[in-house]
Amino acid sequence: MAGHSKFKNIMHRKGAQDKKRSSLFSKLSREITVAARMGLPDPAMNARLRSAVITARKEGLPKDNIERSINKASGGDAANYEEIRYEGFGPGGVALIIESLTDNRNRTATNVRTAVSKNGGNLGAGGSVSHGFDRLGLITYKASVGDAEKIFEAALEAGAEDVSSTEDGHEIWTALDALHEVAKALEPVLGEPESAKLAWRPQVMVTVGEEDAAKLLRLIDTLDDDDDVQTVWGNYDVPDEVMAKLG
Repeated sequence: MAGHSKFKNIMHRKGAQDKKRSSLFSKLSREITVAARMGLPDPAMNARLRSAVITARKEGLPKDNIERSINKASGGDAANYEEIRYEGFGPGGVALIIESLTDNRNRTATNVRTAVSKNGGNLGAGGSVSHGFDRLGLITYKASVGDAEKIFEAALEAGAEDVSSTEDGHEIWTALDALHEVAKALEPVLGEPESAKLAWRPQVMVTVGEEDAAKLLRLIDTLDDDDDVQTVWGNYDVPDEVMAKLG
């Protein structure tokens, strides 16, 4: 799933493609099952599960699939998913954080390492790049919810730390432990968000040229197509003129 709307040029390219809905639904269902297993199987009493359900609904995951994924958490036949984070560098020296949920860490490690190495990058040890990111809460809303001033005032009142508004939408950043409290306070004012999740925000962005951008896009596509990979975060910025050349 896409990592950060700051990189709208890459996300728009992904959105324009005929994405495999089954792969996306698999990722969403997996997150719901893991969230339900880690706490109560009730979205009203489990903040992570509530966030997962909200995101799934926005992405069009059918209600029956959501309920089935929650019920799986208490079933004896459910896979035991493990959260694993990979860190490394992509083309052009961009830093990447790859988050996965897997029931086979050897399979996932092999797939991720192969994808990265075949597309001009290399994996590093844990912590090799995450020191260049801030771990925060991220709440997103569509642009149609309101103008920048309205969003800023609502976010400030709710206790958010930062707000970024563009023509593509609004990003509301919170402290790590305040994500769900802020999201809950925003709902009566702005409605249900597009997503509310923990995120990695890069401290410094790296501008990527045409050659490296082509490799980076292939790498992100490959990782995004892997059912075990949930989210790819990075500090890359591909200029619009470069994206135009790449099509």
